[in-house]
Amino acid sequence: MKKIVYLGWLILFLPAILYAQEKVEAPVWNLGDKWVFTGESSIEVINADQNSYALKFSNGICIVERQGYNTIIFGKPTMNRIHFTEAGKRKKYVMGLSKILDFPLSIGKEWKSAYSTSVGIGHVSYRDYSEIFKVLAWDDLEVPAGKFKVLRLEYKLVLTGQSPLLGAILGQEFKNHYWYSPAVKYFVKCEYDKSWMREDKEVFSWELTSFELKK
Repeated sequence: MKKIVYLGWLILFLPAILYAQEKVEAPVWNLGDKWVFTGESSIEVINADQNSYALKFSNGICIVERQGYNTIIFGKPTMNRIHFTEAGKRKKYVMGLSKILDFPLSIGKEWKSAYSTSVGIGHVSYRDYSEIFKVLAWDDLEVPAGKFKVLRLEYKLVLTGQSPLLGAILGQEFKNHYWYSPAVKYFVKCEYDKSWMREDKEVFSWELTSFELKK
C-alpha cells in the first residue's frame, strides 16, 4: 500500500521537479522582435551579428531599464549588457543591470555585479552599488499579454560607498523582482521595492502588454 502511495506521489510531482531543475538557455532573438510594456513603451531588436544583439529602448521605458541609453548591446551567449551606442559608436556598458540577464538560468542560480554613478562638474560626487541576482522559482503568471510559465528573479541593490554628505545609508538594500518568460524571450513583469525612489515618477513597475517574435 505504501509503495502504491509513493508511486502515485512520484507520478504527480515528478514533472514539477524536472521542470524546476531545467536550465533555461539564452534565447535566439531576431531582427524585428518587439516587446511592448505598460505605458506603450517598447524594446525592439534592431541589429544582430555573430556575437551580439542591439536592442532599442523607447523613451517611455522606465529609466532604470534604459539606464539613460536608447540602444544597448547584449553579448552572446550570456546576454549580459556589454556596450551602448552613442553617436553611432559603441562604448563599454558600465551602468546598472549589466548582468540582469546571465544565461543559462536555473532555480537557485546566484550571481553578482557592481557599478558606480557620479554627478557634478568639477566637484564630482559618487555612489557605489553592488547588485545581487538570484533565480527564485518557477511561477505561473498572467499579464496583459497573456498567461506564461516564468522564472522569478530577485534583484538586490546594495549601497556600498558614496561621497561624504550625500546622506544615504551605507549598506541600505532594496529588493526588486523580475519575471522572465522563455516563450516570450524577455521579461514580462518588473516590480520594484516600494521604498526605492518613491519620489521619482520615472521609476515604475511594469508589465508586458503585447509582443511580436519574428522567425
